[in-house]
Amino acid sequence: MVHRNIRRAFSQFDYVNPNAPKGGEIRLAETGGWDTLNPFTVKGEAAGGSDLPFETLMIESADEPFSEYGLLAESIEFPADRSWVAFTLRPKARWHDGKPITADDVVFSFDILKTKGHPRYRFYYAAVDKVEKVGERKVRFTFKPGDNRELPLILGQLPVLPKHYWKGRDFAATTLEPPLGSGPYKAGPFETGRTVTWVRVKDYWGADLPVRRGQYNFDRIRYDSYRDTTVALEAFKAGEYDWRLEMEAKKWATGYQDWSGLKDGRGLKEAFPNQRPAGMQAYVYNLRRPLFQDAKVREALAYAFDFEWTNKTLFYGQYKRTTSFFANSDMAATGLPGPKELEVLEPLRDKVPPQVFTSVYKPPETEGDGNIRANLRAAMRLLEEAGWTVQNGKLVKDGRPFVFEILLVQPVWERIALPFARNLERLGIEANVRVVDTAQYKNRVDQYDYDMVVQVWGQSQSPGNEQASFWGSAAADAVGGQNLAGIKNPAIDALVAALIAAPDRETLVARARALDRVLLWNHYVIPQWHLGVDRVAWWDKFGRPAITPASGVRPMAWWAKDAAKK
Repeated sequence: MVHRNIRRAFSQFDYVNPNAPKGGEIRLAETGGWDTLNPFTVKGEAAGGSDLPFETLMIESADEPFSEYGLLAESIEFPADRSWVAFTLRPKARWHDGKPITADDVVFSFDILKTKGHPRYRFYYAAVDKVEKVGERKVRFTFKPGDNRELPLILGQLPVLPKHYWKGRDFAATTLEPPLGSGPYKAGPFETGRTVTWVRVKDYWGADLPVRRGQYNFDRIRYDSYRDTTVALEAFKAGEYDWRLEMEAKKWATGYQDWSGLKDGRGLKEAFPNQRPAGMQAYVYNLRRPLFQDAKVREALAYAFDFEWTNKTLFYGQYKRTTSFFANSDMAATGLPGPKELEVLEPLRDKVPPQVFTSVYKPPETEGDGNIRANLRAAMRLLEEAGWTVQNGKLVKDGRPFVFEILLVQPVWERIALPFARNLERLGIEANVRVVDTAQYKNRVDQYDYDMVVQVWGQSQSPGNEQASFWGSAAADAVGGQNLAGIKNPAIDALVAALIAAPDRETLVARARALDRVLLWNHYVIPQWHLGVDRVAWWDKFGRPAITPASGVRPMAWWAKDAAKK
């Protein structure tokens, strides 16, 4: 048996300044409230930055597709067949209370996250058969039979939690007692639901590690909560916080024109290109509802979404239409299936839509002038084929009208969803747009209590286990899960399993494309849009590295200019 022990030496990541000064403060914002400092459970809404006190066995690189470097772990071992992986912890790794981090903590973390943590952990680590302590600083994970070459790296992403701290505490409950961590920050002053400050740990054990050098330079990181994004933008322009990632095209185009900081040079605004996969942002049908179980109905409604008009009128032409679940990456399906795709698709030919083999998926298009009569005629043909008819201006089937709710969490989405609803009304469909507060939205989404929502499924350069939690049948009924569409499709389960088992990059790309085609042609979502840049505005208080990595801008690699003067 061949063992591999990886100890790659390097001084720091290329996208940081290793000489960045420490000190100062960065003030950030989030929308909605929060009620817990534990980010690992399904209960409650975690505070902004609540992951800062916690660390994983390994840490990913922001400029490589799927590489990880040792953080808590100083080394990793696995056999040629990758049937297990063992991590040896760094001897100097310490909790904030000074106690060493041990193999017992790793075993505890794995067990508690799978049993009481967010449901995503049960799916993410489902292929692990057992975890065992094999030394004071060494732990070994043995995998179930199967072929998942990424499992060693997936286990490297395991958050490690202190066993001694959680003894006698309820891990699954919300908490305002700051949990013990080992990371570069710990909780400072906070007001529940309003603000929280994270304070840099002065004697942080990992400060000199190559994977930490040049990062987490601020003495304080403060998150303030705002009711919505409009209020948050005005607070930013008034100087209430310092650094803002802009998520709305209209605000980026017009919302900063009256910003005094931009006019007098005290503020800056820049779009940073990125090369990260955009994934899929979409209107998502809840297939748990009988209304959306017919694929023809789902396909029909997509004709009522006028992206071209929306992009031109509401977004100032900034976005690209999303046509893939792996948008902005080489894993997006193009053309017709190639030989490697057909290897996994052919055995499923009678279980997937025939268009997978014959046609290139493309969402319905318009001229962008608001005239969508041709699209609505196409939609009506599909609806009639599905048994729906118009009676007295209402679309009905078996005496029941076509009525559903679009559930939103931000008021800004109303201006996007309402034109879509008006187009649906022309088909005789009543689509009610409803905005609820953050807590209610989270509770309803966790319980799958919705007809349609807007969701973003992010993707990495190396998709794997998480695809089962996105699209897998076993994830469809898990409370708080990520399979929001409620997909239960054996063909997709098989494609996800094949993707996870991909032995090399070429095969992984081909199998991702095959999965992409089947997801698209089942019309589980109405694709929306994506953007290949990070739009950032900030008050000119910071220095930043010369290099922005492929995954995009990283504010934790910036530093306070005031700190450089000290």
